[in-house]
Amino acid sequence: MKKTTLLLALIITALNINAQTKFDQDREAIKALAGFYKVTFNYTETFSPDDDYKFHEKHRSSAKEWALILEDSPKKIVIQHLLVMRGDSMIIKHWREDWTYEDTQILAYDKNDTWKKVTLSANDVKGKWTQKVFQVDDSPRYQAIGTWVHVDGKHQWQSNADSPLPRREYSERSDYNVLNRGNTLYLTKTGWMFEQDNKKIIRSESGDKLLAMEKGMEEFIKTDPKSFGYAQTWWKEQEKFWKDARETWDTIFAENNVIKLTSKVDNKLLYEQFFALGNQSVKEKWDSAKNKEGVRKVILAYLSKG
Repeated sequence: MKKTTLLLALIITALNINAQTKFDQDREAIKALAGFYKVTFNYTETFSPDDDYKFHEKHRSSAKEWALILEDSPKKIVIQHLLVMRGDSMIIKHWREDWTYEDTQILAYDKNDTWKKVTLSANDVKGKWTQKVFQVDDSPRYQAIGTWVHVDGKHQWQSNADSPLPRREYSERSDYNVLNRGNTLYLTKTGWMFEQDNKKIIRSESGDKLLAMEKGMEEFIKTDPKSFGYAQTWWKEQEKFWKDARETWDTIFAENNVIKLTSKVDNKLLYEQFFALGNQSVKEKWDSAKNKEGVRKVILAYLSKG
């Protein structure tokens, strides 16, 4: 009886060690996404069920990007991306990704700038990480769930989620209204790759119709941090404002089961309002309460109850 009990205890211990090792590998893979990078963006449409469909031109571009870790707790890792342009003289706060472990609540994109709160079961998210992607103004973009896989020295995470149109097409196209993203992230010797197999969807009350499929490759190649000097100075000046912005958005998300955003208010986009507030916060004496009040006022102006 004692031998059986001891054997069972050893098996349980071994399982716990393996589970912890997997969890630690997950966390290390996520944190490896942070760093200083040269990024190349390549997208091309590959297929359409409509024989008369005219494929759009390929999209190719490159930029420098700094991805920095804002929060590193056991079950949550927050990474902010900053776009570095014109050498190191122009900084744009870019997208943000929050990684949460076994998170049972997400905002799922529907259509027409509308996200709906969805609650999942513990079994649905067991051992999985959610990547919550936010736009430049920290409004939602998409949230996807997947399992990190670590095999033969390779580290990979896959997911699928609906999102609004990408920025590269948002102001140029109206022939579809949902981008169904097939996302694969994997680490490389020089950084990491963000590979996409996307479907451009026309979503209506009668259902979804596939317009075209697209292949995307975003390659993040590590580069010299010395060329990001101004970016680091810029973020030190702005980071308090954006911390307040994130916390204000979290309150808004908690208060609403549906987030529906209006495109423009007073002929201004939401991110234009946020960038102006961020710049204003640098010039004025810091007041977090006042800052959050201003951010909330802006968000509510764009938040539709309809």
